[in-house]
Amino acid sequence: MLERERAERTHLLETLADFDDALMEALLLDEQPDQQLVMADLAADTAGNKVVPVLLGSALTGGGVHRLLKLLRHEAPAPDAAAQRLGADAGGIHVFKIANGGAMGRLALGRVLGKPLSEGDELVIGSEAARAGSLFFVQGEKTAKQPGARPGDVVAIARIEGARSGMLIGAKGHDPEALLVSYPPRNAALAITTRDRRDDVKLSTALHRLCEEDPALEWTQDQASHETVLRGINDEHLQVVLGRLQRRYGVAVDCRPPRIAYRESIRKAATARGRHKKQSGGHGQYGDCVIAIRPLERGEGFVFEDKITGGAIPRQYIPAVEAGIRDAMERGPLGFPVVDVAVTLTDGSFHAVDSSELAFRIAGRMAMAEALAQAAPYLLEPVMKVTVDTPAGSGSKAGSVLSSRRGQILGMSPHPDWTRWERVEALLPEAAIAGLDAELRSLSQGLASFVAEPDHLAELSGKLADEVVKAETARVVKAA
Repeated sequence: MLERERAERTHLLETLADFDDALMEALLLDEQPDQQLVMADLAADTAGNKVVPVLLGSALTGGGVHRLLKLLRHEAPAPDAAAQRLGADAGGIHVFKIANGGAMGRLALGRVLGKPLSEGDELVIGSEAARAGSLFFVQGEKTAKQPGARPGDVVAIARIEGARSGMLIGAKGHDPEALLVSYPPRNAALAITTRDRRDDVKLSTALHRLCEEDPALEWTQDQASHETVLRGINDEHLQVVLGRLQRRYGVAVDCRPPRIAYRESIRKAATARGRHKKQSGGHGQYGDCVIAIRPLERGEGFVFEDKITGGAIPRQYIPAVEAGIRDAMERGPLGFPVVDVAVTLTDGSFHAVDSSELAFRIAGRMAMAEALAQAAPYLLEPVMKVTVDTPAGSGSKAGSVLSSRRGQILGMSPHPDWTRWERVEALLPEAAIAGLDAELRSLSQGLASFVAEPDHLAELSGKLADEVVKAETARVVKAA
């Protein structure tokens, strides 16, 4: 391998010579450059962000670790340079990890910048005041309490609430840029449920702590589907998190793809009457209303109009009719929430004794359910705008992948910020996004990435729509 080693060294020297005329002259004269000159160039170019040294090694065998430590000591910029670059000359801590659990509780691991840090020093997190707790030096699982830390030291700080990974915490009176790290988009999602219902409380606590430790992770409680949705960078990321959830917190979960937020709307106008009449001893229940519905343009939502005249329905009961209509819209004839519909309340009747808000709410729900069934309902699916960044030469392959997933290509162009990269934009149904990340990475040597954001709702018809309605019906029957 000697010949290869010489070629690689020559390539390294030529790269450094791009920024140093003296080194370039030595190479052109075929002279062996002075070692101190090479190391000085390496340090200066690294500090100037002109080159990025790449070191190979093995943590298992210890190979290369000593050289890495030497580079960090001699060739990497000094702590004061980092503090100046980050605007933390007056003092600060760059937090790179949050650790939960163990006897120490919650610890914020960070690098001290600008000036020394002592236990009890006042800090600023965003605009909120904070105080540094106990300081520890950490080596593996061992911790050693320290009274203070110098600039450049890596320490663990206890009892500092509000700190997050990637955050730059300033000293009192100095509030630097709060967040230094941007994280990749969370393109993978799983709906999770505990296998034991008694673990529901533990699950929310565990997810909160995991998201504190890993800002690229996010969890939400979907109000429409009532699912706990966990989002991460890719499928592998989520599998690691689920393993940590069970191993560290003892919470076993079942997971499945999140439900797609399908909606339904109507094609034509319809009229229906809803009458709720019940007599069961004492006061009965009576509510009667007539409504007319019509479709609206996409995105207009829901409109309710009251055209009652002559006191056919007392004013105090009209909000109850609207509430019943909204209840019926939560689950239309196809099984999904209804959107883009206008409802006009045109007529009705009441009973002086038996009418109530509950009766008119039930009547409104009955009328709306009947009207929707008559108005030719159809299914809508959410469509995302997808932006794919991929190395040059892979753009056409990425476009083919999107097209095969029912995508509509909007355009392909050179990346606006990166040379030898391409950007592909497309509209893609949300149901077709699952697995896209892995497919794009496989065709681009693991380099392609994408960002998806909601764009609009589009009609879904034919066999695909029938399958969606059938699956939703089966889910509801199973849940019942």
